[in-house]
Amino acid sequence: MTDTLRPVETAVPDAAPTATGNPQKLKRSIGIVGGTLLTLSCVTPASTLFVVVPDLFSSLGTATALTIAIGSLLCIAVAFCYSELGTLIPSAGGEYAMVSTMAGRLAGWLVFVLSLLVVMIVPPVIAMGTADYLAPIVHLNPSVAGAAVMILATLAGLLDLRANAWITGIFLVLEVIAAALVAVLGFAHSERGVGSLVSMQVADSGGHPDTVTAMLVVSGLAIALFITQGFSTAVYLSEELENPRRNVARTVLATLAISTVIILVPVVAITMGASDLSALTGGDISAMVTAWSNSAVGTFVSLCVALAIINAGIVMVIQNSRVLFASARDKAWPGPVNEGLSRLGRFGSPWVATLLVGVPGAALCFVNLDTLYGVTGVSVTAMYLLVAVAALLARRGHHRHTPAWRMPLWPAVPVLLIAVLAYILTQQETVYLLWTGGITAVATLYWAFYLRPRRDTRWLVSIPEDAEA
Repeated sequence: MTDTLRPVETAVPDAAPTATGNPQKLKRSIGIVGGTLLTLSCVTPASTLFVVVPDLFSSLGTATALTIAIGSLLCIAVAFCYSELGTLIPSAGGEYAMVSTMAGRLAGWLVFVLSLLVVMIVPPVIAMGTADYLAPIVHLNPSVAGAAVMILATLAGLLDLRANAWITGIFLVLEVIAAALVAVLGFAHSERGVGSLVSMQVADSGGHPDTVTAMLVVSGLAIALFITQGFSTAVYLSEELENPRRNVARTVLATLAISTVIILVPVVAITMGASDLSALTGGDISAMVTAWSNSAVGTFVSLCVALAIINAGIVMVIQNSRVLFASARDKAWPGPVNEGLSRLGRFGSPWVATLLVGVPGAALCFVNLDTLYGVTGVSVTAMYLLVAVAALLARRGHHRHTPAWRMPLWPAVPVLLIAVLAYILTQQETVYLLWTGGITAVATLYWAFYLRPRRDTRWLVSIPEDAEA
């Protein structure tokens, strides 16, 4: 982790330079509104609410809202770290560019692998949920529906980013309407009071009340962190945001605030409005909506969720392709691979990287990925931990004087975050820790035997110059 990098504003020759010999650059085409719409769409509040949250209801019951609230508070500290590092180092590489610059190339490489693991698994897993919410109209095989969503998202990802901001913005409005409708219906049919939110009860296999332990809540925090994880998309888009030194932090913090409200308020309403603990633990939110209203309303909500999942797929493909593009520009791979991944298409998007994200994602829809939710939770927590370490180092040397948004209560915020995230990791299931650890070990071997011996020609993390600085 002590292997140092070039200065932040030093450009590194790229595998695919332009005719003038300069590195390929993404064009700045979106403002804070477009960036926030894209970032919110990656958080995908409605699909998270309807696809991920039910799993928490099944294990945490009435403690689900409390767990998500605690996770959201932790995410404020994480967002502070992302905001400072994202404005200090505005790169499409996201976490790996930030951590590489501050904590060394090996740490940055491991963060890249963790982020790649997350972004490659999550889109197909969520996409496969589309079939459930299209059921009121047509019955589809979940794998086929998920693959179709991934292909559609890939085609949209090849377009101009500004066009995608409008597409995802329209879908996002429908997401918010669906979430708001669930919240209104849940509160209108409340079966229990506010005290139920801290009652820590879940139904067992026989439908009888059981107690949720504090340790189970702590273990659930990894998934709770994952629920609002998409705010980091603002950092991936920092090369394409206008005025990144100002707008990255605004986009990160605004997205976290909005997404927390959109997710947490309906969760509270569902907890209070579920007819009994068995219904809450079952997590069938569409069935609850139908019981609270009628089948037409239930169908409308289901279709909104299906659109939300498609929306999430589009934005995740956009985000993930930028990560691969940046890794090729920074020469993480053998020469021919770097050259292909760094190519830009006629709309200014990295088309090869987009295809390499979307097509394998479609193939993954035919693989059983249920257990990978746990691996994703561990990966997100470990990635946040390394970002917090980088934030702790963000004000040393010449970085202290670089124009950037600066978090309040530094260094207390990153220090506390490191301690909490390390503890959360120790409470995760061993099998998920072993899977993530094994992948990280393989990545370390690639670093040791390929990247490190070629340190002058490989993994040269560069930060595109920002004229505003």
